[in-house]
Amino acid sequence: MGNKEIALVYMVAGMSSRFGGKIKQFAKVGPNNTTLMEYSMKQSLAAGFTKIIFIVWKMTKEPFMEMFSDNYNWIPVYYAEQTFDPELRDKPRWTLDALCCGVNIIDCPFVVCNWDDLYGTNSFKLIVDNMKKSDDAVTIWYVLENVLSKEWTVNRWIFDIDGDWYIVDITETLGIAESNLSELNLTWKELCSMNLFGLDNKTLIQLNEILKNFKNTHIWDRKSECYLPTELANLIKEWKLKMKIFPTPDTWLGVTNPQDEEIVRKQIEEIEKKI
Repeated sequence: MGNKEIALVYMVAGMSSRFGGKIKQFAKVGPNNTTLMEYSMKQSLAAGFTKIIFIVWKMTKEPFMEMFSDNYNWIPVYYAEQTFDPELRDKPRWTLDALCCGVNIIDCPFVVCNWDDLYGTNSFKLIVDNMKKSDDAVTIWYVLENVLSKEWTVNRWIFDIDGDWYIVDITETLGIAESNLSELNLTWKELCSMNLFGLDNKTLIQLNEILKNFKNTHIWDRKSECYLPTELANLIKEWKLKMKIFPTPDTWLGVTNPQDEEIVRKQIEEIEKKI
């Protein structure tokens, strides 16, 4: 199983509404003006992916194709476009909708990740190495205290695990801040998902059927959203999916607001000094 193909799926269709309309992925945060996207790929591609798939939307498709064309560092690059009907929707249906836009392109096991998170080289390597050893789905966890913001509240997906380090549930908790953990029945040491998952085609097909049913059920709902972690948790609870979880030694970095650019730039400078 060590030679099997594994694709890297980046969900880059977000609209960067809090980022002044700029394409957040092209914020220059790394050494020599490396963009957020390039720095993320520097971390991820070291794990040995065989293809890259960008889930784009109309405002990011052309800039991404101009930057990455049909290959990046000799790795094939593919594009899938996330769309929505403005007659029925105010915006796309979020992360499950984004992932399933690639259902006709993703033809092998894959790792899916966010477009505005830096997960660390070891995080990707942990997932890929374990996907090569097993057919189980894989994810990694971060400790809650390390993925909070000092400036604003955040939403985080909290893992519930069994004694063998398999996921039992993944629960979204909204509006988390350092000051309200006890009110939300949380501790500093909760295990969190940051939307980094290793999955296979069978699971993607199941998720695509879930999305179709969701769209049919919510066809007249302009704001309903369909989240990948929620539907993965449902598959787990229905015994249709097994997902192993591993700790990562890496520090998570995220860019949400324009002021984060400088913060992350300084954090990357510190990381680079240690390499």
